[in-house]
Amino acid sequence: MPFIGETFAIATVLCWTVSVQFFGAASKRVGSTAVNIFRLLVALILFSVLLAIREGALVPLHFPLQAWLLLGLSGVVGFFIGDIFLFKALVELGPRLATLLHSLAAPAAAVIGWLFLSESYGLWQWLGIGVTLSGVAMVILERSPQGGGGKAGRVTKVTVKGLLFGLGAMLGQAGGLVLSKAGMQTESGYLDAFSATQIRAIAAFACFVVFFTVTGRWGYVGRALKNTRALAYTTAGACLGPFLGVSLALLSLHYLNTGVASTILSLVPITIIPFAIFIHKEHVSVRAVTGALVAVFGIYLLVYP
Repeated sequence: MPFIGETFAIATVLCWTVSVQFFGAASKRVGSTAVNIFRLLVALILFSVLLAIREGALVPLHFPLQAWLLLGLSGVVGFFIGDIFLFKALVELGPRLATLLHSLAAPAAAVIGWLFLSESYGLWQWLGIGVTLSGVAMVILERSPQGGGGKAGRVTKVTVKGLLFGLGAMLGQAGGLVLSKAGMQTESGYLDAFSATQIRAIAAFACFVVFFTVTGRWGYVGRALKNTRALAYTTAGACLGPFLGVSLALLSLHYLNTGVASTILSLVPITIIPFAIFIHKEHVSVRAVTGALVAVFGIYLLVYP
């Protein structure tokens, strides 16, 4: 089947785009702290049920030790450390600049994959990565039509701490993808993406349990459990995000270089535009639409024969 890797990657983007809507709605009710750990818990339950149905086990014990180590490290780097840095960057830099820095995970993943996985990239692919990220940047950096007096028109002060948080989030995303691909590659073939994602989620969940215990954040989780609507939103988001979306992302790595896959996965700011228009009733400028078209052209260059 042609373009199967690209199809999986685009399906991932669509899953993440919808899951963001659910996580955003849940976070408004109970905060992002509780949503972050509950989404992983729901995903772990779904993975265990799936594996029990398919293989009669709750965890993939048949995976080799090296795969467990690399995938577990991937979960710590990507799901835990990367997410913590991303949330801190959102606070320090604001969503636009933080998201822009996070999108740089694509070229970072390409370089890391080239150095450690012996991946090769053609001229058109490097050009496609650059063009796609340029389009994404046009959308992210679009200024609100409101004037300087409104909250939306304020420019967030760029700090060294904020930039470090943003770079940490970017490297967490890139490193997590590369470690995932390395962990799923074995001499006998490519390991199951859903089981691989489960191992990543187990490692990340364990880190969040320790982190919440040390920082005393379990109170947020306790209060969140009383909000049934937030729990429903988080459950729906977990089905589409950590469970289905991330698994499809790892599946795309079987067919694509990490840089190419990561570039396609960076399209969430583009695919979220219809939600902004039709659900949130937001104004979308010509610049944003142009950026979306530029990003789509960049994807075309990525798959250029």
